[in-house]
Amino acid sequence: MEINVLNIKGQETGRKVTLNESIFGIEPNDHVIYLDVKRYLADQRQGTSKAKERSEHAGSTRKLGRQKGGGGARHGDINSPLLRGGGRVFGPRPRDYRFKLNKKVVALARKSALTYKAQENAIIVVEDFNFEAPKTKEFLSIVKNLNVEGKKLLLVMPESNKNVYLSARNLQKAECIIASNVNTYKVLNADVMVVTENSLKAIDGILG
Repeated sequence: MEINVLNIKGQETGRKVTLNESIFGIEPNDHVIYLDVKRYLADQRQGTSKAKERSEHAGSTRKLGRQKGGGGARHGDINSPLLRGGGRVFGPRPRDYRFKLNKKVVALARKSALTYKAQENAIIVVEDFNFEAPKTKEFLSIVKNLNVEGKKLLLVMPESNKNVYLSARNLQKAECIIASNVNTYKVLNADVMVVTENSLKAIDGILG
């Protein structure tokens, strides 16, 4: 598939790039996409929730009532889970939700996500650019020139660019990442991908 290369004014430069068929033209695998998205979301979980159990509560350990003859259920101290303010039975404990996927599975998931974006014609290739200083106004003008206003935008840069990153940071529907950090979740979560020419080469080098 060939795509016209645009400049930041949204005009055609007269150049075209060919998307690598082994990355943007494979048979998508929905199951590995599910696994990789699940892994990514699990990695974001802090896993710090904690509830106090019976032995962790501060309170007297005196037995509140006699064992038999009280006319009710037997129970021990005031920290009993049966009483208000007592410990919690099988409460949450800090845990790590992360799990591992094989590299080939992750690569296949990313290729599948990129293929879906190519099939939807949701990939825009622009020539490489830079900002002299962080300017959200300049970034907004690029978004307007590319006719992607109101859409979730994923901008892929070849390497870390502080000025471009800071220019896009304040926008709710825009995100700037580098080519090596492209993942299945971010690709699928975006309505349109804006990829610079060198970023496309970097993605070819990583997944090709």
